[in-house]
Amino acid sequence: MKVTAEKNEKVANMIFASIYPLYWDRLEKNGRTKEEFHQVIEWLTGFDEDQLQTLIAEKVTFRTFFEKAKIHPNAHLIKGVVCGYRIEEIDEEFELYKQCRQMDKLIDELAKGRKMEKILREEKK
Repeated sequence: MKVTAEKNEKVANMIFASIYPLYWDRLEKNGRTKEEFHQVIEWLTGFDEDQLQTLIAEKVTFRTFFEKAKIHPNAHLIKGVVCGYRIEEIDEEFELYKQCRQMDKLIDELAKGRKMEKILREEKK
């Protein structure tokens, strides 16, 4: 599927604090810990626990969330299909949508029990 400007804008304007509990509920049902959840978010975005809680309290949009993030240099290694979109094929003009899907992919992998060292990708040497 192709990302449209409308779809990108819809995701950009979603409030991160409204999605965060949905992520957490899914992970908790699958036996993952809040520490693992936050470790994955911190790996992708650079936000520690305090920064994350501040962003949630401020009810920032995904646009603001990802504008403030320091995306991990290995985020390009996140590949696969999420919600019908192949992450590595999302156009650069929809970078925000791609970053949201990358986070979704990491959460999916965590929920499915993938090992943390596989989720937190490293370049092969």
